Amino acid sequence: MFHLLLAACLANDPAICAERLLPAADAPDQQDCQRKAEPIARDWLARHPDLKGGEARCVATSELPALTVTEIADEVYFHQGAVEQLSHRNQGRIANTAFIVGDTVAVIDAGSSRAEAEALYAAIREVTDKPVSHLILTHMHPDHIMGAEVFSEAGATIVASARLPEGVARRVDDWMMSIPRQIGAQAFLGTHIASIDQKIDAPMTISLGSTELMVTPVPKAHTDNDLLIHDSDSATLFTGDLVFRGLTPSLEGSLKGWLDWIAAGPPMPDIALVVPGHGPVAATWEEAVAPEWQYLEALRDTTRKAVSGNMPLSRAIPAIVSMMKPFSEGWADFDATTAHNASTAFSQIEWE
Repeated sequence: MFHLLLAACLANDPAICAERLLPAADAPDQQDCQRKAEPIARDWLARHPDLKGGEARCVATSELPALTVTEIADEVYFHQGAVEQLSHRNQGRIANTAFIVGDTVAVIDAGSSRAEAEALYAAIREVTDKPVSHLILTHMHPDHIMGAEVFSEAGATIVASARLPEGVARRVDDWMMSIPRQIGAQAFLGTHIASIDQKIDAPMTISLGSTELMVTPVPKAHTDNDLLIHDSDSATLFTGDLVFRGLTPSLEGSLKGWLDWIAAGPPMPDIALVVPGHGPVAATWEEAVAPEWQYLEALRDTTRKAVSGNMPLSRAIPAIVSMMKPFSEGWADFDATTAHNASTAFSQIEWE
């Protein structure tokens, strides 16, 4: 297969440039790709007025920069993001992403930038030339969703919680300014928010022919728009950021709701693998959730102490972080994320 790469630069800073992959021009031979290049590049640039285009060229799949993926089960492929926060060093590639190959391909999460999603798309094309039919976004956070436009251009239906668009709309202006500073303007070049095609508020099944994906909305927990995805053939459960491993859990939804979700036990009886939003794949439900459960329980208990001691928020946050120190082992970015969590938990527990 051959793919169109378009040189593009920021219109207001022509020193910041990169090649962008335009999947709409994919073709079985180079001549066909080149024939489609000019109109597709022109239309794409019209939809990205912040960019100016340059040379376009068609290259084979083997020439594309691709994410490294591992086949964790039959026809289930996984890329583990860096277990750390966004930075120039990791170019924002911190969230786990995955794809399942059936008669078509379903992708789970799209990364924090167009460049990351292009590299994920290249990894898919190294495995199969089957069409990408679906992109499922596990929740609204930018490290999971900002690359979605690539898969929309490839023809995928973008699936997300019905509550996701509202959450994104409240934050996207800040993200479009802050993320380029965090990961680098070149790494973020060409990244635009994509629209959601299928908004769900009840469990639904996506058929890939040889396997089915059960997609289930979860009550308010990590966020108010979390989804679970279960692959019937491999019994792999994709949790998004309902499960963190290695990177300190980040609370934006409901602490009580998150603890209740974990306490309820495995959401389905047949789970062979658990793929978290961050960190390595787990072989069992207990292995996946036990450290997070301990952390969140400690966050609840220490925050209750601060609230019952009538501490103001300004004193409570450092006190909670200090009381949480015994639970810091194995968690990256512990202090900063726990301080954020303490503020969120304090406001929730204060009103219990």
